[in-house]
Amino acid sequence: MQIEISLNQSVEENAATYFDLAKKSKRKMEGAKKALLESRKKLEELQKKEHLFLEEEQQKREKKDIKREWYEKFHWFISSEGFLCIGGKDATSNEIVIKKHTDPEDLVFHTDMAGSPFFVIKNGQKAGEITLQETAQAVGVYSRAWKLGHGTADVFYVKPEQVTKEAKAGEYVSKGSFMVYGKTNYLHPKLEYAFGLVDGRVIGGPVSAIKKQTEKIVIVISGKEKKSDLAKKVRHRLGGGDLDEITKFLPSGEGDVKK
Repeated sequence: MQIEISLNQSVEENAATYFDLAKKSKRKMEGAKKALLESRKKLEELQKKEHLFLEEEQQKREKKDIKREWYEKFHWFISSEGFLCIGGKDATSNEIVIKKHTDPEDLVFHTDMAGSPFFVIKNGQKAGEITLQETAQAVGVYSRAWKLGHGTADVFYVKPEQVTKEAKAGEYVSKGSFMVYGKTNYLHPKLEYAFGLVDGRVIGGPVSAIKKQTEKIVIVISGKEKKSDLAKKVRHRLGGGDLDEITKFLPSGEGDVKK
């Protein structure tokens, strides 16, 4: 390092000049350090955003790659005994479930409340009591009883030949509704539903059915949380899972996570 001394200045004046230069250099260095720290912080934020973006894109690709079964367009679950149980999500899908996917050996579930889904246990006449109870729970959860904050619901089941579009004289059967004739068998399930993860995929259904498939489960009950907030809470408790898939399994209306 070379130091230039001005002969026109005293020793003190030369020293003062270099002292001022040193202070300016120090300020520039501090500014450079601050700029470097801010740049590093911005870089870390960008890297974090990039990681989240890549993770979301990966999840989208994985969702596209997942082979969807025909019944996944409806409410569905696999019972503890291995029976497939499907239910309508609205008037249109109620019609499809009963008209296109109900066979003579099945069982049909419904409630006396308007706006409730029709559920079908495939090959249900061979099902045991646990599957009947689980299906009744699914029907109750997706019925208006959940929205009204009820803890239980009255659910009945019948054979397929008892369900028809033929109304009594002077009556009209609307889309998604059916007439039920003959003896009905009633069950009174508790209104709660469970969620779990199996091979990274979200599954939802009656509590005992989900417990059969995975140890870690989250149970929801009727409550005050909005559906969107409840879905996030369920995902947090599960430690993962696709938010859209969780939302699909949640009943309409408000709820909360059971403690």
